[in-house]
Amino acid sequence: MEDISKMPQQSVLLLHACAHNPTGVDPRPEQWKEIASVVKKNNLFAFFDMAYQGFASGDGNKDAWAVRHFIEQGINVCLCQSYAKNMGLYGKVKDPVRIELDDKIHSIFSGERVGAFTVVCKDADEAKKVESQLKILIRPMYSNPPVNGARIASTVLNSPDLRKQWLQEVKGMADRIISMRTQLVSNLKKEGSSHNWQHITDQIGMFCFTGLKPEQVERLTKEFSVYMTKDGRISVAGVTSGNVGYLAHAIHQVTNRLGMRYRG
Repeated sequence: MEDISKMPQQSVLLLHACAHNPTGVDPRPEQWKEIASVVKKNNLFAFFDMAYQGFASGDGNKDAWAVRHFIEQGINVCLCQSYAKNMGLYGKVKDPVRIELDDKIHSIFSGERVGAFTVVCKDADEAKKVESQLKILIRPMYSNPPVNGARIASTVLNSPDLRKQWLQEVKGMADRIISMRTQLVSNLKKEGSSHNWQHITDQIGMFCFTGLKPEQVERLTKEFSVYMTKDGRISVAGVTSGNVGYLAHAIHQVTNRLGMRYRG
């Protein structure tokens, strides 16, 4: 809060709306309220990145709380919203996405990341000006993006049955990630680790800072073929019931010999 308070007026403040990448640590509602208060008081511009809506709590509405609170406080914001992860519209695919609609199976090929860019303006005149500037920026970048992924997202969001199914599947993914965190800590204890791994279950979302040191990460790669960023960040989405035991064993081996201090 001290750093935010020192930012010059009209500075752009980049915020992760939920499931912070890479730390896995989100502000609590009361902390979001404090941030919003400082943003409004100091005339800062809040730019929200929401790439993992639904992956923090399993509830898309709950994960959007911070953005909605800022808007309710009269703060005009930018929102970059992605469906690449929570709809699986990520990277190139060889097989089509199959959607059941009106008793028919529709096959759609999509490899494009899909998202929405929203700017909250004070009035219609300002919105028109902002839209004009955005079109100028977009034109030399990609002009007209591929429509395949957008049509998939639109179909899901505008069909009550598909939307309900999608929300259930997002919650299922969030619950699985939470379960993998719990299982990883449980397996580390079974390995005999004496370290405090509570930060793994305290963090939320797809990513986790394990607290491993660079030399421990290097050993994981060379000795156990376990790969992660040098700062010890892992994607919990890549942890499964089939590999969590091996991961815990590998982490215990490198932390047991060198010792570990959580860098949180």
